[in-house]
Amino acid sequence: MLRKVIYGNIQGRKVFILFILTNLVYLLMLNFTIPKVMGFGNGMKLLDMMPSGYNFEYVTALFDALGQEGRDAYLFNQIPVDMFYPGLFGITYCLLIAYFLNKLNKLESKLYYLCLVPLLAGLADYLENMGIINLLTSYPDFSNTSVAVTNIFTLVKSGATVIYYVVLMITIVMFAIKAVRKVKVHRTKK
Repeated sequence: MLRKVIYGNIQGRKVFILFILTNLVYLLMLNFTIPKVMGFGNGMKLLDMMPSGYNFEYVTALFDALGQEGRDAYLFNQIPVDMFYPGLFGITYCLLIAYFLNKLNKLESKLYYLCLVPLLAGLADYLENMGIINLLTSYPDFSNTSVAVTNIFTLVKSGATVIYYVVLMITIVMFAIKAVRKVKVHRTKK
């Protein structure tokens, strides 16, 4: 069923519109909601922005530094916007890789499963957000276990995102090589 949905939505225009929408939401977070929250925490990085993870001590120090107003900004400004982004990321980048694989005539191969990597990243991002909500709402009484579980979701999100971007770059290079070869063949036939 998922394969049918992917195949039915890999038109260039649709993928491009989703790409623009996804990146507009991302820019909103990068330029407004994240800096706003970080401003309360003396520049400490938010949990969402720590690809190598964090520990109990860091979360405690961050939430202490944010104060009540900063924790509220995290919970009521950043997190709501970040509840749109993982779904957009997963869907958009799943379709983007499928679009390029289709152009390379590789979507029918086992490479199809690479389309699922951004969906995994999006799912992990949602679970990370749920963990952060739990930490924010239970502060200062959150447990080391709840931090560790949330951190696992952060690491999975980060790892899947890195894998995705590496795969995307390789796919785009392969697509570009194919396009250049096609142009060369076309020129030699003239």
